[in-house]
This record gives sequence, structure tokens and C-alpha cells, in this order.
Amino acid sequence: MANEKIILGIDPGTTIMGFGVIKVVNKKMQFVQMNELLLQKYKDPYTKLKLIFERTIELIDTYHPDEIAIEAPFFGKNVQSMLKLGRAQGVAMAAGLSRQIPITEYLPKKIKMAVTGSGNASKEQVAKMLKSMLGLKTLPKNLDSTDGLAAAVCHFYNSGRIEVGKSYTGWDSFVKQNSPPTPKGGVKNTTVINLRKKKK
Repeated sequence: MANEKIILGIDPGTTIMGFGVIKVVNKKMQFVQMNELLLQKYKDPYTKLKLIFERTIELIDTYHPDEIAIEAPFFGKNVQSMLKLGRAQGVAMAAGLSRQIPITEYLPKKIKMAVTGSGNASKEQVAKMLKSMLGLKTLPKNLDSTDGLAAAVCHFYNSGRIEVGKSYTGWDSFVKQNSPPTPKGGVKNTTVINLRKKKK
């Protein structure tokens, strides 16, 4: 019996969310699907997050991925953009975690390195390499979907390696890895102070 695995790759964003799906059969990749969720027309940021969550759940229910690879937010100068991107990523991750699907984050440079051999490759170079690797006939107009596909391919190449990125197998794992460290000496007893003034 063939050893099969489905990997869903996600490039989160509040303007466009790109995604790609590959099937791994006996350690060989097969292209399944790539597409994007367009969010430009929605002005309300909470509506965008809702749609990202729902679309991710829909992808999970359609393709039944065994693992999810997601592009981690990169550090930029625009703090507001980073916060928006982090929210989009968090919502997509929450959808996967709610279905108990293992999730691994990869930095953009690591994804580019895995696909092209260069961490400084452009979106166009990544897309062209994916086209060659997976035998794609055409490339999409927007390259967010190929970025999502690249995350899945990166995960395929890094599967089995130790410390490939942050991985989560469920809510407990996510909370454990993202909780603040315990102070040295453990948590000390705290004193509760009543700030209400006593009535005379």
C-alpha cells in the first residue's frame, strides 16, 4: 500500500490569503490545488478574520490534510502591518488546531531556501521553480497562492528534520510553546490589594 500524506500550505494575509495543497505518495510530491481568498473588498477587519477562519476550515474539510505548513510573519518596519498579518496567521492556525491538525511555521527565507536554494529569491523565482518542480501549466496572476504552495513544498523537504520551525499538534502544544517563561525561583505568592477606600 502506498504511503500517502496531504500537506496544506498557507500564506496568510488580510488582503489576500494564498494556499496550496500537495499530496506526497511514497516520498514524491504531486500537485493537488492552489488558489487564493481575496479580501480587498471587505473593509471590516473582523469580517476578514472570520472569512479566513471559515475558508481554512473549508479547505481542511475538502482536502483532509495530515499536516499544515504556514508562513510565519516577517519582521518589518510597519508595526500595524505586522499586527494584521499576525492576526491573519493566528486565525488560520486556530482553524487547524480546532481540527487537531499538526501545524508548522516557517520563516519566509526558509521557504524560499527550500524551494529555490536562495533565501533572497523573489516571488517570481519561487513561482517559476514550483512550476518546474510540480509540472504546473500556468502560474496565477497573484503569487500569493504560489507562496502558500511553497510553504507546503518547504514542509515536504523538511519533514523528519529536527527543529525545522515551530510545530504545534493542538491547543495544549500551542499554549505551552507560546507561554511566557516562569520567573526564576518559581511563581511567588502575590498579595491582593483592595483599592477601594473604606467608608468612614
